Amino acid sequence: MRVSDAEREAAVEWLRVASVEGRLTLGELTERTEAAYTAVTQAQLAVLTADLPGGRPAPAPAYSPPPASPGGQVRRWFVAVMSSSKRRGSWRIDKPLGAVAVMGDVLLDLRQAEVRTGGVVDIMATAVMGNVKIIVPDGVDVQLDGIAVMGDKKVQVVEAPPGTNAPLVRVTAYVLMGDVKVVGDSRTKPLKKAIAAWRKQWDELRVELTGEYGHYQAGPGPHQVHPSHQEHPHSWPPAPPQPPYPPQPPRPPQSPGY
Repeated sequence: MRVSDAEREAAVEWLRVASVEGRLTLGELTERTEAAYTAVTQAQLAVLTADLPGGRPAPAPAYSPPPASPGGQVRRWFVAVMSSSKRRGSWRIDKPLGAVAVMGDVLLDLRQAEVRTGGVVDIMATAVMGNVKIIVPDGVDVQLDGIAVMGDKKVQVVEAPPGTNAPLVRVTAYVLMGDVKVVGDSRTKPLKKAIAAWRKQWDELRVELTGEYGHYQAGPGPHQVHPSHQEHPHSWPPAPPQPPYPPQPPRPPQSPGY
């Protein structure tokens, strides 16, 4: 049975709740949100939430902008003064973030972070003769505001289509002879292993729920012997190579003078 827009929005809201509970990273939330908006049948939509607890959520209302960050809320700061500060891998975001780079570099990789702020990440970035780089999964919405004096602030992300309730990364940048950049997977080294593992799990769930096979099928691994190779096993050690023709007997020595 085909799905309606209300059912898609309900699934997206369910995914956001799972993200707040720490069950999905920002990268997983972005991927599943994009898949929810492109789902055609209810079976395809059910796959996205099959590994999440709870019943089927009630249909959600149409898209509405996320609320603004409350003023005066304590931020988690990453500061680099003539040095570097990096945060990547699995980590938790439960409050607004702040990044300050003074003749240094700050790197924030949000792709594997657990976003417990309702799918909204608020970042204040300041770069004074330094660099602040924020890596996000492609498919999120990015809002970049602020001021740049003799510097640069830019977004290089494949963003979600307009009107979709995708995760939001809101950045306010203050730049003086430096730069603040927000880049996506297409502009940096992607997390291929994690994404491939999730897609494989998605295909396995699809087979279990709908009986439809996806792109991943069982087959011999890199260290397994293909069945066709087992039909003609080779002996060990291998036989010595044979000459192309029988060897000729040695010729008798000739007498001098001939």
